[in-house]
Amino acid sequence: MSYPFFQRPSSSEPTMVKLPYDQPESFSLIINACMEHIKMRALHQPIAVVCIGTDRSTGDCLGPLVGSRLERLDSYPYHLYGTLAEPVHAVNLQQKLQQLNEQLPNAFVIAVDACLGQSTSVGLIQVQSGPVKPGAGVNKQLPPVGDMHLTGIVNIGGFMEYFVLQNTRLHLVMNMADIIADALHQAIIRSVRAYEA
Repeated sequence: MSYPFFQRPSSSEPTMVKLPYDQPESFSLIINACMEHIKMRALHQPIAVVCIGTDRSTGDCLGPLVGSRLERLDSYPYHLYGTLAEPVHAVNLQQKLQQLNEQLPNAFVIAVDACLGQSTSVGLIQVQSGPVKPGAGVNKQLPPVGDMHLTGIVNIGGFMEYFVLQNTRLHLVMNMADIIADALHQAIIRSVRAYEA
């Protein structure tokens, strides 16, 4: 989402990063990439994290798993939408976005979602500027979400996407969710502290 008052710095936008979830150096690199994107928000602009997906599909539960892990943390300086208990998915996405806009009309929105990709990309975590397009992998037309987004490539796309999502390994999705949640939380904490310093 973009807001009229929000002026981007003159420097170029942060670049997209794509990192394997299971490499030791990836955790700190994801934190740094997220911080680079979060720096683009306006001073004192509230942060909302929208974790998209459903617990009814193994591959598509990445977002709700991230949301539930974030929710369990002691305290966090952001507003959270989308957990296993209360997922944000295709059926209620429009309603949840409207609710977010009413509660936090000027929020900097960080979206988290699962996606499908090439076989060589499975297990990669992407950090990118701009909105994510939920449902694109299964040909659904849903509203774009976020000023920035993180996606985890959970399986191979291009053929029988619903079947592929249903048959994605939960072990992979849970491990990716842990990395995304912990890295994103650290990035937001550090960014907020840097603003307050």
